[in-house]
Amino acid sequence: MNAKDLKKKYFEFFKEKQHKLISSASLIPEHDPTVLFTTAGMHPLVPYIMGQPHPSGKRLVDVQKCIRTGDIDEVGDSTHLTFFEMLGNWSLGDYWKEEAISWSFEFLTSKKWLGLDKSKLYITVFKGDKDAPKDEESVKIWKSLGIPGERIFYLPKEDNWWGPAGQTGPCGPDSEMFMDNGKKKCSKECKPGCSCGKYFEVWNDVFIQYNKTQEGKYLPLKQKTVDTGMGVERTAAMLQGKKTVYEIESFAPIIEKIKENAKEQNIKSIRIITDHLKAATFILAENISPSNLDQGYILRRLIRKSTRHSRILGIEKENFSSEIAKIVIKIYKDDYPELNENKNFILKELEKEEKKFKKTLETGLKEFNKLIKKGVKITGKEAFLLFSSYGFPLEMTQELAEEKGLTFNKEEFEKEFKKHQELSRVGAEKRFKGGLADSSEETKRLHTATHLLNEALRIVFKNRNIVQKGSNITPERLRFDFNFDRKLTQEEIKKIEDWVNKKIKEGLQVKKEEMTLEEAKKRNAQGVFEHKYAEKVSIYTVGNFSIEICGGPHVKNTKELGHFKIKKEESSAAGIRRIKAVLE
Repeated sequence: MNAKDLKKKYFEFFKEKQHKLISSASLIPEHDPTVLFTTAGMHPLVPYIMGQPHPSGKRLVDVQKCIRTGDIDEVGDSTHLTFFEMLGNWSLGDYWKEEAISWSFEFLTSKKWLGLDKSKLYITVFKGDKDAPKDEESVKIWKSLGIPGERIFYLPKEDNWWGPAGQTGPCGPDSEMFMDNGKKKCSKECKPGCSCGKYFEVWNDVFIQYNKTQEGKYLPLKQKTVDTGMGVERTAAMLQGKKTVYEIESFAPIIEKIKENAKEQNIKSIRIITDHLKAATFILAENISPSNLDQGYILRRLIRKSTRHSRILGIEKENFSSEIAKIVIKIYKDDYPELNENKNFILKELEKEEKKFKKTLETGLKEFNKLIKKGVKITGKEAFLLFSSYGFPLEMTQELAEEKGLTFNKEEFEKEFKKHQELSRVGAEKRFKGGLADSSEETKRLHTATHLLNEALRIVFKNRNIVQKGSNITPERLRFDFNFDRKLTQEEIKKIEDWVNKKIKEGLQVKKEEMTLEEAKKRNAQGVFEHKYAEKVSIYTVGNFSIEICGGPHVKNTKELGHFKIKKEESSAAGIRRIKAVLE
């Protein structure tokens, strides 16, 4: 069964269980200031997990495109991916463990669906701790379905607890499903979750029933949510009997193209190029440009690392990155139309960044030659500078040093590299303050203020083509990105502030309505239309001043906002400006 068929079967199954199919949301999270990318299906649904009604109802099913950068340096092995698709079904205050677990079992083992051997199915559940009790309810359900106790394992929070994705927010215990692949146990202690590879994780049912606070407390949520996750690539590989995810059909054409153009056949480099350029293509489809900030930094890193590995393989073809992107677009365009819609932008940015980085590598070689004139040893810090600033991998520095009869402090290099890795792994607890799905009054006020700011920009500049390109809200400030090609003057900033404050003083009502996407467009509602929306959407109107497609949260009247003040205006990326503002 290929990945496309897997997704189709999954949707059909849950439609039979009265779930409404919703579209994948953007890779850029709207409601989570603590992460740069959507890392799971729950991110776009946070307001609804917290209790806000979803336009499509209480039962949902989707496939969400995801980017995870925490293990970016591990990519190249048989399992790690930067970009992946996650299947999920959702109960927003509707069904609970009985239905979720029973349906998981049915989809996995029924001959009508995946038809997996239930005798090879192993289960893990949460063992309990000071924050939450032992999940005996899930165990009882699994046993009623015929799973014997010896194939059910209680594991601690680090293994069987999901979330929050940031420092705070929705979370809860989970029940994970594994298939025994027949491999011999690595030890007597070998069990599901062991890294030896005997047990393949196939699905995860998360029971979101707590909200972790900034004080580290786990408070019960008013609404219980079921959130399940099944990785498309990993499951397709298992169903096809493949040893790695890179062997399935959505990777094959990319790998074939790389091999055709490579003089050397290094499997790790081939996988890195495959993964990184697929991820880069999807990020670029969100209209993110390579830069030294936030998502743009990750994007630049992915493109440059793949270019480096193309060099290792001896690939000399010009604009090779864009050739790979064309294949990615062809594979995924039916499921994600934004790829084809933004094709020209994707290819142009890749070609530009690849060309720029090749020049950087040349500069790096010059820097290396300067270093070797200093003596017979290159320090670890110098080697790391070559890596971080000029894209020199450790291997390249080693090879060049050996050619010149030089040595360098490898331990010092690894120390610097570990610091770099930690910075990359940190989500935004180091970048931003705030937490997942913060619904504090401060956050609601700032979120509402972005609606006023969005409209004020179009009025001040007399340009209806100015649109939101990203936002980030914490309890302390708002950050708003928009398309504009120059620095704002102080006079323009003052005009924007005045417009926003004028509407605040008018005491405009903030009203929520639900309607179809087409109806919202007819009402001239603002939205990020390069991203897909569900058939039904929520729109918020602020008096007669602003109308936007949005998930929330919001205040009820603009008089609740206080005084709007722009603290900083700066460039975010090419053609994108960024405003940081507060409410005083």
